[in-house]
Amino acid sequence: MHLAALAVAALISFAPGWTQTATGPDGGTLWSGRIPDRYEPWDVRTSDVYLPPGYDPARRYPVLYLLHGLQGDPSEFWDSLRLADRLDTLFASGVSRPFVAVTPVGGQLARPNQGEWAGGWEDYVVHDVVPWVDAHVSTVAAPSGRALEGLCAGGYGAVDIGLRHPGLFGTLGSWEGYFTPFRDGPFAHATHAELAAHDPALLVRREAPALRRAGVRFYVSAGGNHGPVRSVWTSEFARELTGLRLPHELWRLPAADRGHFWSATVPSALAYVARAFGA
Repeated sequence: MHLAALAVAALISFAPGWTQTATGPDGGTLWSGRIPDRYEPWDVRTSDVYLPPGYDPARRYPVLYLLHGLQGDPSEFWDSLRLADRLDTLFASGVSRPFVAVTPVGGQLARPNQGEWAGGWEDYVVHDVVPWVDAHVSTVAAPSGRALEGLCAGGYGAVDIGLRHPGLFGTLGSWEGYFTPFRDGPFAHATHAELAAHDPALLVRREAPALRRAGVRFYVSAGGNHGPVRSVWTSEFARELTGLRLPHELWRLPAADRGHFWSATVPSALAYVARAFGA
């Protein structure tokens, strides 16, 4: 059976109501639909799932979860960064084990620039999105088979969620994110104790021994200041990881790519995830 036809056949029972929205150059397929959200039941926005070329339900695939910026939506990855094409090309090269990519939707609709991947959105990722994916896709349902990354506010959310839920993700990544919560969204009226409980700079120190034992890896990238987010925060967090002897990669934007940070960071981010998942 043709690879694209095999993927379509698999998805007939994969998720009723989901629609194929794109096909990569080598047959990877992108699907759009709703992952039910018990914490924000009003939210009927759609998420996206990418299945690699030749997706076979009889095999088990690692999963890369990507959190979009706020404001933002999953199209950041698929339309702007052309992630399906990049993943197809990566797998066709033979240097990476095929994996699934999932981009859940999140964030408040009112004043979206002041939201965070915390509160109900953290619960959604941990208790709805990951179990739903494991139930509908043939996954490696273990920390070694899960990576959680994101850009800007999504980068903060990825590291914060990963550190707050040990044993769920084996790789965490921040694409020009931040590592101390802003007082907005669910943190607008938070106490100091509540802020500290969502502060990756504090959490990583507290959890370092357990993180080393578990082999949790970090990818962080920095390219320049944008809005209130400062590039130096990423460098400081990377130095903290070095001091704590936690495996990580710090990627810095080359001068030649200035002004194109988001597209420039993707190849190194995907390569790091590929190494974590194994060839």
